[in-house]
Amino acid sequence: MTFETEHTQTVFTGKVFNVRQDQVHYPDGRRVQMDIVDHRDAVTILPLDGDGQIWFIRQYRHAAGRELLELPAGVAEPGEEMLVSAQRELQEEIGMGAKHMEKIGGFFLAPGYSTEYMHVFLATDLFPSSLPGDESEFLSVEKIEARRALSLAETGQLDDSKSLIALFWARPLLARFV
Repeated sequence: MTFETEHTQTVFTGKVFNVRQDQVHYPDGRRVQMDIVDHRDAVTILPLDGDGQIWFIRQYRHAAGRELLELPAGVAEPGEEMLVSAQRELQEEIGMGAKHMEKIGGFFLAPGYSTEYMHVFLATDLFPSSLPGDESEFLSVEKIEARRALSLAETGQLDDSKSLIALFWARPLLARFV
């Protein structure tokens, strides 16, 4: 089956994403207008220290109307390699670097309306290394034992999808800590 974009128009240009309207021709002959959030790729990092602690951030999320407990994450700069983006976000958000960074997966955040693809990394052998944070962010760092972090995910006490996915994907890698 082929789906053909007949027309596309950007209707909003923002700092982090744009919104476009696509006119799509379906294989059955229908023409459908779709609103698409055109978003750069992003990274989520699961920072694990030598004591089995996972480093989280607690951050106010205006769209959710409250603070959320999340793993460090952020949007890649244009042309930036995902590994470089992951290292930069780690330094900006928790003030740490990682000697080892392993990609453990990737997924579309909301493929029904967004192009954003999230790359998930496990960061180990952490060391102090900070970069100035994003001035639009207000966050605090929290270290949580791996066993407890998995329990929070399993019992519905974490509301952030990227953090949930990263924790569940990393579960086999965390086995020695739980």
